[in-house]
Amino acid sequence: MKRQLLLAAAVLAAGASFGLIAPADAYPAPPPGYAYGHPPPPPRYEPRPAARPGQAWVPGHWVARGGRYDWRGGYWQAQRPGYRYMPDRWVQGPHGWVMRPGYWAR
Repeated sequence: MKRQLLLAAAVLAAGASFGLIAPADAYPAPPPGYAYGHPPPPPRYEPRPAARPGQAWVPGHWVARGGRYDWRGGYWQAQRPGYRYMPDRWVQGPHGWVMRPGYWAR
């Protein structure tokens, strides 16, 4: 009787360890910048607002979320004296399209 219970417990434990991981969870989610194999849509037109002192305009861009692209509208950011803002851009890498984040350059 003990042997049958141990065997049943072992089978249940093995099944649980293999069965608890769903096929979708077996592979890690792609990093936030990846959007699988298709490129982002062309940028949307956004009128550039009037200049603000001490602020730099960061243009809108596409953001990858869950295998699709969502538009993030442009916004103002505090300017860094002596620098200019280089906007986000999408490049094609070996595993799909990836976003290179914006940065401040001299």
